[in-house]
Amino acid sequence: MEKLCGGGFFLLFIFATAKFGFGADNTSSGCLEQERDALLRFKNGLISDPTNRLSSWDGDNCCQWAGIGCDNVTGHVTRLDLGINTSGSIEQLEGNGLNSSLAELTRLSYMDLSGNYFGSNPVPEFIGSMTHLRFLNLSSSGFSGVIPRQIGHLSGLRALDLSDMELVVDDFIWVSRLLSLEHLDLSGVRVGEAQNFDKVLFYTIPSLLELRLSGCDLSNSHFNRTHLDSNLTLSGIQTLDLSSNLFEGEFPLFLQNLTSLRALDLSTNKFNTSIPAMKNVTKLNLAGNRFLCIRDTNVWSFCQIKWLDLSFNYMEGGLDGPSTNVSECTRFGLETLILNDNKFSGEIPTSLEKLTDLKRLNLGYNQLTGTIPESLGNLTSLREFDLSGNQLTGSIPASFGNLMELRKLDLSSNLLNGSIPFSLGRLSNLEILYLNFNMLSSIPFSLGNLSELQFLDLSSNLLQGSLPDSIGQLSKLQFLDLSNNSLGGEVTEAHFVNTSTLKHLAATSNHMLNFKISPNWMPPFQISHVLLGSCKIESEFPPWIRTQRNLVILILSNTSIYGPLPDWLHELPVISILDLSHNFLNGPLTNLPSNKTTEPMRTFPFIERLADYARVSRLLLLKNNLFNGSIPDSLCNATDLVILDLSRNVLSGNLPRCFENLQELNIMILSSNRLSGVIPSSLGHLGSSLQWLHLNNNSFHGELPATLANCTSLDVLDLGENRLSGNIPKWIGEKIKFLVVLRRVRAECDPGMRGVSLEYTTIMRYVVNMDLSSNKLVGEIPEELTILSGLIGLNLSHNHLTGRIPDRIGDTNSLMSLDLSVNNLSGMIPRSISDLTFLSNLNLSYNNLSGRIPTGNQLQTLIDPSIYAGNDELCGSTIPKKCTRDEVSPNGSNAEKDEDDGDDLEHIWIYATVSGFTTGFMGILGILIVEIVRPRTQCAPELFSLVVRGANSRPEAGSQRNQGGYGTCFGRGMMASPGRRDGRRPVTGESRRGAEEA
Repeated sequence: MEKLCGGGFFLLFIFATAKFGFGADNTSSGCLEQERDALLRFKNGLISDPTNRLSSWDGDNCCQWAGIGCDNVTGHVTRLDLGINTSGSIEQLEGNGLNSSLAELTRLSYMDLSGNYFGSNPVPEFIGSMTHLRFLNLSSSGFSGVIPRQIGHLSGLRALDLSDMELVVDDFIWVSRLLSLEHLDLSGVRVGEAQNFDKVLFYTIPSLLELRLSGCDLSNSHFNRTHLDSNLTLSGIQTLDLSSNLFEGEFPLFLQNLTSLRALDLSTNKFNTSIPAMKNVTKLNLAGNRFLCIRDTNVWSFCQIKWLDLSFNYMEGGLDGPSTNVSECTRFGLETLILNDNKFSGEIPTSLEKLTDLKRLNLGYNQLTGTIPESLGNLTSLREFDLSGNQLTGSIPASFGNLMELRKLDLSSNLLNGSIPFSLGRLSNLEILYLNFNMLSSIPFSLGNLSELQFLDLSSNLLQGSLPDSIGQLSKLQFLDLSNNSLGGEVTEAHFVNTSTLKHLAATSNHMLNFKISPNWMPPFQISHVLLGSCKIESEFPPWIRTQRNLVILILSNTSIYGPLPDWLHELPVISILDLSHNFLNGPLTNLPSNKTTEPMRTFPFIERLADYARVSRLLLLKNNLFNGSIPDSLCNATDLVILDLSRNVLSGNLPRCFENLQELNIMILSSNRLSGVIPSSLGHLGSSLQWLHLNNNSFHGELPATLANCTSLDVLDLGENRLSGNIPKWIGEKIKFLVVLRRVRAECDPGMRGVSLEYTTIMRYVVNMDLSSNKLVGEIPEELTILSGLIGLNLSHNHLTGRIPDRIGDTNSLMSLDLSVNNLSGMIPRSISDLTFLSNLNLSYNNLSGRIPTGNQLQTLIDPSIYAGNDELCGSTIPKKCTRDEVSPNGSNAEKDEDDGDDLEHIWIYATVSGFTTGFMGILGILIVEIVRPRTQCAPELFSLVVRGANSRPEAGSQRNQGGYGTCFGRGMMASPGRRDGRRPVTGESRRGAEEA
């Protein structure tokens, strides 16, 4: 449960600010010289101030310095406010302890240093001499050790926060001396070892109103006799936070005796029994416990409670509503009810209509079924209503048009169908409407009446027809997502006539939606995100983009735009994500937007769905166009680029040597162009950041640079269809441990390959097929190949390999397909090959193998004689030539080794090591910034196989123009935001530590 900023500490802040001057409003005569010097010594004692927060600490008048407040009459420093929100963007000050010069601020009443870092030093004892302090906040500032007893000398202290540090309280006597204390936060502090801490905290300090002991490892045993103390009734505590402790089983009895208690947080414990009646408690947080069903909690007997959170308990069974027994509660005072992320099933109870005072109702992410009761339209006080993530069917009740106070309505991720009710247009106060991931069919014109609407998400439905131009009347709209529907018709300037606040526009994958925008249009907005992939634009590059100076994301993939990039595009500021893939753009790349490293993100309030885009990686995706000429050196200025995809164009010339400047680059895909020359050694200077490198289907020649050994994090290295030569370097197996070769292919094999084609239908991480067939590979099969324990398919056919099959081929125990045909392999077939228990396809034909064919295990099922054809010296039961008694049985050892023929034949090669393939490949998916994980996501992984083909299997240029790629997954959320493991959307604002204030 979050700290009540609207309560205790905030009130004290108002008190301190009102009583004492602050900032530029202070006395013009300047502060006292001694106190100014003390502050400067504090500043000089810091190790780090990365954002120059104290840059204003200069000059004589310290009362005008940032974070300093003074008494308007005396000039004494009364306020030192350098605290930061640890989730904010301001970086912390760092120091090795706290400078004792602060003790010279003899009239200091307010000191907040929270969120900074002062090393793992003890809280300094000199703080006990600062007797004018009324507010002291050192939370999350890195102190450790025993809290000094000298703090007990601060008899006038009203608020003390020492939370979230490695601190210990060994004796609470000093706390009992703080007789003016009203707010105490010791969350995360070890308090349970101190004797009689419960007595001191609960009734020795009569002024104490708010006590927070979250995450203190407290359990039932610490309070097993507390309830027997009659003095508990003297306690004045109104807010008690015992969340994230080790309580379990029965409810602590002593809590019933705290008659002054109003707000109680017991979230993230292990309670599972009924809650006793606490008549004065109006706010109760029980999120993240182990209640099995809602009736076990006894909450419907709490007639006076106003705020109740039972989320994340995974309660099963039906959702029992308020009792129909009128004698229990003649009226319910409940205003906030949070039940999300449980396992409630069945229908929504109609008895919820009895909760007539409800302002906030969250039933999201349960397993509720059936239709939404019309009677919920009677809850006319509702301001927030969330039914997302269930299995609700039927239509949206027209009665929801009666919820005139509604600010937020979230019905996303259900099975709702039919039209969006016209009556929703009456919700004049509605600010947020999420109906995405349903099966809704049409958009009513009345949505244009929602004058307060800021966020509208209708993505991933079955919406058809045209988009009402009344959307253009939503003057406060910031976020509009229409992606993944079947909308048609035209979108014109009328759809945006009054949308001056629009920051996010997404309409991807509406293939019939045609954007007919006048070349002279001047948009009323300065937008940040434009996602129009797989819509129709069918023109040259849209001229209206020229007016946009705040673009962060621009996705126009597969929109049939054509022609060269306009000259003015180069003048735009940096665009973090630019995707123009699968179009008909041509000409050089010299007019790309500024390639300088991005400056800090242009900020605006990232709330609701916009928070998904608060941080994005930088991507440049120009795949499958007609760009020509060389890759410009200016591209090397984009030093924060993470993904670069220029594949399937007509680019020519050498690779820029300055690519070594792209030190953040994870993925480089330059395949299927006309690039030539040698691969520059400077690529190796990208080091461990580089994870995918696709240079295949070009005309590179020469040897692979040895500097690539520095790219130790490579998962994907694809160099097929080039003219590379030289030996296979040993450093590939030694230094690059997680290499995987990746090429998307169809389910059939190369027509020249011998063997049965495989159709992989399992999930991607199990599909690992190394295909080096039809190259000019020479020499022996490396013994190191046998360490590829995750390999499923190995095809080395149609090469010039010599020597023997590795003795330990059986160690590749996941192998399902092995093709070594049409080579010059000799010797006996190793007996270990019979250990390949998953082997279903084997081809050893047309080599020089000899001896007895091994038997046993899976080989017993591989009886096709063609497997061994063209090996005249083989014998065995599955081929015409039977073995005689004199035939030597293979013993699994190939002691003799054929000598290397030493030829300097040109050969094209690739080597792949996939030890730990799952870890490496799933790590790359985190970089690929896909949609937030939601039910029925549109970004299911496609079929992949790991392949490098020979030069005679070159694919047709420009084939498969409209194929997935990055664009299909850019409907929402270009950020590395992990989804929940169970595939359910993380709930914003409803955490295990409790929900925010309603």
